[in-house]
Amino acid sequence: MNEWLQTAQTFVTSEAFLAAIRAAVYLLVGLLLARLLSRGLARALEDKLDAQQVMLTRRISFYLIVLLVLASALRELGFDLTVLLGAAGILTVALGFASQTSASNLISGLFLIGERPFSVGDVIKVGDATGEVLSIDPLSVKLRTFDNLMVRVPNETLVKTQLTNLSRFPIRRLDMQIGVGYRTDLKQLRDVLMGVAERNPVCLEEPKPLFIFLEYGDSALKIQLSVWARREKFLDLRNSMHEGVKAALDEAGIDIPFPQRTLGGLDGSPLPVRIVDNVPEAEAEASARD
Repeated sequence: MNEWLQTAQTFVTSEAFLAAIRAAVYLLVGLLLARLLSRGLARALEDKLDAQQVMLTRRISFYLIVLLVLASALRELGFDLTVLLGAAGILTVALGFASQTSASNLISGLFLIGERPFSVGDVIKVGDATGEVLSIDPLSVKLRTFDNLMVRVPNETLVKTQLTNLSRFPIRRLDMQIGVGYRTDLKQLRDVLMGVAERNPVCLEEPKPLFIFLEYGDSALKIQLSVWARREKFLDLRNSMHEGVKAALDEAGIDIPFPQRTLGGLDGSPLPVRIVDNVPEAEAEASARD
């Protein structure tokens, strides 16, 4: 028993045990300081940087402090940092050859950070995915779609394909393409559509609404009505303008035609059409005539 106590006392007072205690203290205190300092730095820069830059600053500062703390802890345990750095360099080269796609995404992420085509909180459209930007990470961008799904888009895809930022500017334009009958008075139609825009509280007075004649269609005169609204009111504008235009055209007696086809002979005369109630009898009568 006395020998075991002496052995335990010797271990407790040994330099290795004290080094392990110091390394553990370095890690605990360092992680706490890294979290506090990174949060404090992010809060201090909230008014000077956008959400994307604040997030990146917070992450970079946190991991830098953690790396320094980890290096100090390893040094207390007696590890040779020179050997570790050499091994880390070799490992980095090997991983670079093994993960070329990840390296491409990482470089593309640096281009996105420098170009800043969007920020955290913006609504973007990439391919078939449209949603709010949740985070911009070194390898990918996370989106939350409007039906509350998370979509991960690799940074390389964002650099190579067309990207649309739906919330970059404060106002947006709604283009409504409307077809009306050929007998419609275009002046009356213009007055009706402009009246709908003027009565809509969401529609902006500046820029002014636009009435544009597009073309003579197959079955209708094609018109475009373009109106503006603030970005956050765009969905309200889209719903209310379509409802208002339909109601106004019905009230004014302006027809919205559907595609029609006229069948006729070579001389332009219409083909005769006969309505038959009893099909078997009609077939028997046709056979008798033949």
